Amino acid sequence: MTNIYSDLYQFTDVMEPIKLSMHQYLLLTDEPVLIQTGAVPQAQKTLPQIKELLGGKPLKYILISHFESDECGGLSLVLQEFPEAIPVCSEVTGRQLWGFGLARNIQIKQPGETFSGNDFEFKTISYPSEMHMWEGLLFMETKRNIFFSSDLMFQMGETHGQVIESNWPDAIKTSGAAQLPTPEMQNKLLTDLETLSPAFIASGHGPCIKIV
Repeated sequence: MTNIYSDLYQFTDVMEPIKLSMHQYLLLTDEPVLIQTGAVPQAQKTLPQIKELLGGKPLKYILISHFESDECGGLSLVLQEFPEAIPVCSEVTGRQLWGFGLARNIQIKQPGETFSGNDFEFKTISYPSEMHMWEGLLFMETKRNIFFSSDLMFQMGETHGQVIESNWPDAIKTSGAAQLPTPEMQNKLLTDLETLSPAFIASGHGPCIKIV
């Protein structure tokens, strides 16, 4: 567990033997927000640390970028500890969570929407995610200018607590948009990213990036 930026905490599990770091984040505001649950083994490790940080506060939201094990595999475990927490995700992700019995009290967001609490505001953009190119969501917290990049800006290695510096145009170039199957999907993602102005990228896999 590391206080990685402002009131944002990072938790990491490393998948062996390929050395893939899988990050979760807790935004410790008055209404705490968990970004990704991690897979079941990660959730089992991090839940005691999350509860310690919360100090008795309830968890308000769980942001899920897309339906994949390291994004939401541990959701049922998290909801056992925080049954009032609300998963926030795209419509197709919500259908999978409901269909597999992982969650019912789900808040569906469309790309371009915002939602806020006492001390945070999130903007969503469309994310054609790895699993079948289903539409997921990327989240930008606009009060702190933190971009949660999910599987974009992907790097291998043990990278817990690591922060590198870059500028936003160069970060976009390494986003992985070129791996999307059609030029239309690539251009749409790049155009959406260019509308953002983050100060910090909270990576899903790899070092975080401070924008300079």
